[in-house]
Amino acid sequence: MARTTSDRTLTDLKALLEVSRELGAATELLPLLQKIELAVLQILDCERATVFLYDKQTDDLYSLVATGEETIRFSAQRGIAGEAFRTQSMVNVQDAYADSRFNRDIDKKTKFKTRNLLTFAMAGHNGDIVGVLQALNKRDGAFGDDDIDRADALGKLAGVGIQRQMLLDEYAEKKQLERDLALAREIQQRLLPKSDPKIDGYDIAGWNKPADQTGGDCYDYVAFSDGRLGLLLADVTGHGIGPALIACECRALVRALASASSDPALILTRANELIHPDLDGGRFATTFLGALDASRHVIDFLSAGHGPILHYVRACGACSELSATTYPLGIVSKLDGEIGEPVSLAPGDMLVLVTDGFFEWSNPEGELYGTRRLGAVIHERRDLSAGAIIDAMHSAVVAFGNGTPQADDLTAIIVKRL
Repeated sequence: MARTTSDRTLTDLKALLEVSRELGAATELLPLLQKIELAVLQILDCERATVFLYDKQTDDLYSLVATGEETIRFSAQRGIAGEAFRTQSMVNVQDAYADSRFNRDIDKKTKFKTRNLLTFAMAGHNGDIVGVLQALNKRDGAFGDDDIDRADALGKLAGVGIQRQMLLDEYAEKKQLERDLALAREIQQRLLPKSDPKIDGYDIAGWNKPADQTGGDCYDYVAFSDGRLGLLLADVTGHGIGPALIACECRALVRALASASSDPALILTRANELIHPDLDGGRFATTFLGALDASRHVIDFLSAGHGPILHYVRACGACSELSATTYPLGIVSKLDGEIGEPVSLAPGDMLVLVTDGFFEWSNPEGELYGTRRLGAVIHERRDLSAGAIIDAMHSAVVAFGNGTPQADDLTAIIVKRL
């Protein structure tokens, strides 16, 4: 007995309800697309089906699922699928090879003969087009008005289902990224010194606050074999996970090389040779490495691009600015710098090392905090502990910013002679 129109309508309704149920139960994108493909084959009674998703980054349509085929990718500005996407309309082609928009290359590649095709956009719940569905070769002739109605309903169901799954996948990816970044931050923070060194006659403090979950700044203390204390501060261009990895590499190289030498110039020169091949795209690391001789009250140092370095002299109540002595690590293969003029510390004097996040913090008007204001805070708080002075510097730049967010990593070391 032939099926009546009402029988066919009821069958289609049941099929669409089943598609809706399965789309709502899907938890992964690829299985969801496979269910949509099977639904197109069943409801539109065709030989092949393709689910094209839209890639906003490249303005392409691409398929993860196409009956019997591998991935297909092409511009959303081309072809029949591109027209359906751009116009958000139903494109019913009765004779594929008579239509100039039809791309015959895919048939040549796949050895499949396309007779006719019905192409329609898939809209999400907010109306955004997430992709295009394409049904190829109606089994009993050409696609008609009933097929267009079914395709319209199927496109709406599929669009909402795909958008929902994409949002869920994006959320899951975001949460995983947050967990990964939190772990990276924990690991990076563990690499910072657990405590500040205790040296008779000196108050030494270090501090770090990245702008993101992870940062491109680092500081460290190194015990040199000649009894001097190594002071390391490095600032890699940018902030985030990439610079954080480079900062960790700088720290590891300095620590390893310090086991064989107590010469800051030799250590940084060799560190630069090792790290230079790893840096590209304009990345570099400004790096200060000093050696405190507490018996002579002097600090010998090499500054690879890091500056200004603040030397507070209590007798005159002001900071002088020491310049870098050579290029930052990673810019040239061979450093030509020499040890800078030793910094002598009288009672009350300080060496203040900061990364540029301090003096380049800007207020809403775009004015930079600068080193002059930083020096004034150091002078005003000169009788506080080294750690308290760093806290005061941080509070001062935040207050100056007047609500502007931290845009760069902040790191500081203060060496104060008591």
